[in-house]
Amino acid sequence: MASGPVPPITLNRKVLLGVSGGIAAYKSALLVRELVKAGCEVQVVMTPSAHDFVTPLTLATLSKRPVLTDLFARDGSGQWNDHVHLARWADVMLVAPATANTLAKMANGLCDNLLIACYLSMPGGAGGPGSRVFVAPAMDLEMWKDTSTTANLERLRERGVRTIGPESGELASGLSGEGRMSEPADIVAALAQALVGNSRLRGRTVLISAGPTQEAIDPVRYIGNRSSGRMGFALAEEAALRGANVHLVAGPVALRTDRPGIHRTDVVSAAEMAEACRSLASACDAVIMSAAVADFRPKRSADSKIKKGGGVLDIELEPTEDIIASLSAQRPAGQVVVGFALETNNELAHAQDKLARKKLDLLVLNSLQDPGAGFGVDTNKVTLLAPGTDPAELPLMSKAEVARAILDRLETLFPDA
Repeated sequence: MASGPVPPITLNRKVLLGVSGGIAAYKSALLVRELVKAGCEVQVVMTPSAHDFVTPLTLATLSKRPVLTDLFARDGSGQWNDHVHLARWADVMLVAPATANTLAKMANGLCDNLLIACYLSMPGGAGGPGSRVFVAPAMDLEMWKDTSTTANLERLRERGVRTIGPESGELASGLSGEGRMSEPADIVAALAQALVGNSRLRGRTVLISAGPTQEAIDPVRYIGNRSSGRMGFALAEEAALRGANVHLVAGPVALRTDRPGIHRTDVVSAAEMAEACRSLASACDAVIMSAAVADFRPKRSADSKIKKGGGVLDIELEPTEDIIASLSAQRPAGQVVVGFALETNNELAHAQDKLARKKLDLLVLNSLQDPGAGFGVDTNKVTLLAPGTDPAELPLMSKAEVARAILDRLETLFPDA
């Protein structure tokens, strides 16, 4: 039986691509294109000798970013390329091609160019815990087999650096054997498998709520809030990217997603969200309640539009169901429950109380006091709280980056973690 079409690779990551000076550098243009097709933002850093094999203009055109080579601008302006900032910007650093010379410098900390400076600045140290560094070696057969190359690679692997390839095939010398850089499409596939293919979310079912709820006053008006749903949708996209089967229960938002693996249920009111979540939660391995559910609703909703009069309109409110408390109390064994708290004062104290009172495994706190956090923006600044651990305050990041940080922490909370 013929197999169906191969689904496209999706890898929404910021990639710092280091290109060193070997004949395989000509493949870096195709590699940039493959990374961009996979949804990556790509910043290219070249060694000076790499310019002999591929032009910076080619890679800048494909990546839509200026290519960087020097630590300091050569025009006398004193401007410098901040290697620390570049390393912190990147989700992953990929050196392709990685020549014998560049591998030797990486292994021994010989920092004489911007590429090595970026590598040594990757979070966690030079390939150490927490960093995500990959190399795609490319060199001739005897160079690849040389004991110094072998020793350098072994040292890098001990530090957590992962290798992609090389392959066997025709080499620039005319010989045939191991040392040929892997093809760009294969490198991207290997990168995606390493970063998201082995996630503990793969094969699990996750319930995520997103957006606001609207509580009707009459057929025209409602009580609501300013939630856009972006944080919940970012979580759903990232969870699906990691291989999870995602049930997304969304309040009234203008957002769309066509990511495979996301099954969306649209609701309007808190009661509808509670009903939808209850019907799905028992079959889920994790529940992430990121929706901004209304705490109160009108006790009575008018059947027709309330006309404006001369007097004061009194609307009697009643509390809505505490959805996450209900789900947490009725959870099946092994299920992980994650809540959110948006606070305006005494943030940490209120969040710790909510974490304990609702018996949550993880709580994500954000404050409207933090610039760039809260409703209607693409960034967020959160603190992660879990029972028995110190709060982990994260810097201001995009909501996609915050989603990755939350799910990284979630993966450690499963019983088999």
